[in-house]
Amino acid sequence: MEQKQKKLLLLGGLRYLLPVIESAHKQGYYVITADYLPDNIAHKYSDEYHNISIIDKEAVLALARELEIDGIMSFAVDPGVVTAAYVQEQMGLPAFGPYESVCILQNKDKFRNFLTQHGFNVPKAKGFSTVEEAMSEAYWYPWPVIVKPTDSAGSKGVTKVDSLAELKPALEYAFEHSLSKHVIVEEFIEKQGASSDTDSFSIDGKLKFVSFSAQRFDAEAVNPYTPSAYSWPSTMTHEEETELTSELQRLLALLGMRTTIYNIETRIGTNGKPYIMEVSPRGGGNRLAEMLRYATGVDLITACVRAAVGDSVGNIEQKPYNGHWAEVILHADKSGTFQELTVDASAVGAEVVEEDLWVKPGDHVRGFEGANDAIGTLVLKFCSEEELVRALACQHTWLMVTVK
Repeated sequence: MEQKQKKLLLLGGLRYLLPVIESAHKQGYYVITADYLPDNIAHKYSDEYHNISIIDKEAVLALARELEIDGIMSFAVDPGVVTAAYVQEQMGLPAFGPYESVCILQNKDKFRNFLTQHGFNVPKAKGFSTVEEAMSEAYWYPWPVIVKPTDSAGSKGVTKVDSLAELKPALEYAFEHSLSKHVIVEEFIEKQGASSDTDSFSIDGKLKFVSFSAQRFDAEAVNPYTPSAYSWPSTMTHEEETELTSELQRLLALLGMRTTIYNIETRIGTNGKPYIMEVSPRGGGNRLAEMLRYATGVDLITACVRAAVGDSVGNIEQKPYNGHWAEVILHADKSGTFQELTVDASAVGAEVVEEDLWVKPGDHVRGFEGANDAIGTLVLKFCSEEELVRALACQHTWLMVTVK
């Protein structure tokens, strides 16, 4: 008897879904994409597209039932993660973990409260539903603070605030970018070395692959809190990574998580304490899983695609980095008309493994305010950490995005 082709529903249509669709097709799956933007690039590569809001849980559930899907995921698309978990639970599909646990992970306010209740290191934080409410409690804020929406990704709506005078505009900005109209004001944890934002993977709730990166920022960007580059290995010590891995495993066990990829943000404070900042059961944006495939050979994308439809993920195991790797997020310093990209990486001892430019001369580009303002990526390999650090520190001398 011929085996039925499995159907995978992907929420969203961003460029970051292209390797997911490619991997799913290689596994022989039928791929359906869904969001409310029919011109999104991923829909050109899927087998079927449906115009629907991915934050409308009931509408997506009705569609999923009608299509008789075998699995659903929201790779690199933060707003769809809760919806995917809801559909998984309602239909009895392979699931990241319990729906309630995913809701905790996806809401910065609930997540901070959960970490506090279970004895994790956590910055002081509180959520608010109005600007007035947040302003009225300003007496307890341990300046500086970070103000951010509880439910947005890609650094949208995020501001570091050093004093009460700067607070109100930061709150208004955060509310503008919050789907649920809820923001969080949080103690700013000054980091030791670089913070980490990268992907990991668990099988039946056990961490099988854990990675830590060095997240880097462009101080000249419109939003200096939007990551502009990542590198592997991290700047953390082996002991710090081991402690964070142990705490991440404890978190996943408490939440009853299962088999999935995670985008995880961590840092070591100047007080020496390790902090878990964010954990989301999805692949990260900015091609992080692709970078890990370059750097370690471990294919987290195929693993999460197979897990989503209930197939065995095979042998996912920890592997060392084969060299020093960096990904530069190409972006413009200001809004305007894109002219050209100039790269001379050999001048800083880098091998350009991949150059992926998403715009062409004459296209309008925006200043770098959030991850969605990126115009491409550059994958680089270095012989040493020293060369990598030096190259990223003097990026403007060998990499230029010309905008008129």
